[in-house]
Amino acid sequence: MIVAFDGVQLLDVTGPVEVFTTANHYGADYDVRVVSLAGDAVTTSSGLVIGADGAPGTLPPRLGTLLVPGRRDWRSAVADTDLVGLVTRLSVRAKRVASVCAGAFVLAEAGILDGRRAATHWELAAQLATAYPQVRVDGNPVFVRDGHVATSAGITAGIDLSLSLVEEDWGAEVARNVARQLVVFMARPGGQAQFSARLAPRQPRHPAVRRVMDRVTADPAGCHTRATLAASGGVSARHLERLFRTEVGITPGRYVEAVRVEAAQALLADGTGTVEEVARQAGFGSSESLRRVFQHTLGVSPTVYRARFRSTVGAPRLAAG
Repeated sequence: MIVAFDGVQLLDVTGPVEVFTTANHYGADYDVRVVSLAGDAVTTSSGLVIGADGAPGTLPPRLGTLLVPGRRDWRSAVADTDLVGLVTRLSVRAKRVASVCAGAFVLAEAGILDGRRAATHWELAAQLATAYPQVRVDGNPVFVRDGHVATSAGITAGIDLSLSLVEEDWGAEVARNVARQLVVFMARPGGQAQFSARLAPRQPRHPAVRRVMDRVTADPAGCHTRATLAASGGVSARHLERLFRTEVGITPGRYVEAVRVEAAQALLADGTGTVEEVARQAGFGSSESLRRVFQHTLGVSPTVYRARFRSTVGAPRLAAG
């Protein structure tokens, strides 16, 4: 059962609907229903109007899966007390509860995510963590399962989550057939890090931290040892590390690595240099070091990253399933 409401992201609704209804062609038996508060049609984020199968009163006493999609303006969604109340009541009747993208905010407002690990769109992860500190937000996974509650990343990740639910209910073969039919990955390689702007630290207040950050971003391939960074900040290496942990949330060394990863991503997506050349220009020294950091940080190799994000014109097509 999927809850629809005005302003909802269209693909948050239609992606899971396609997965579950397609699964029915391969032996599954889902009763897929889209409900709205009053049973009326809703206007989605794209302006397209979609119909509902009815109001919540038409639903059976017990539900298999309650799925809550998201809205770009999540604050409006959580301020809708009728919506949050409906999700709260239906969650008690559901075997499992799931959300797509910013739908996690509605689950959090309803208290369903308290003490649980959760995912949302990488761009909203920090906002979710700040607004609901009782939720253990993880900004990298495409989806997260914590007990009977599942949350997914942005928009198309609802398809990944839905495929995992199909696999849980009906086995890997049915899920694999659905993935092939929809021409999507059965299990998307890598996490959200490969899509996100990794480097989004809080704005530092201390001038020493700002000087160091400016130095690194201006020249990612430069010599950025603990000593040189401390000297540019005008503080000791130990004090600089304390300042970075407090104001940025990571060490200076991790910051340097994050800047270099960002630089390498841009060079791979927009440039024509070899992986070895990109490694040197971004400050990694060797292609092996670049590959190791990319695999650990983004979950993909530099070559695969370039294939995915460089261009859609004349790019090689990766088989799904």
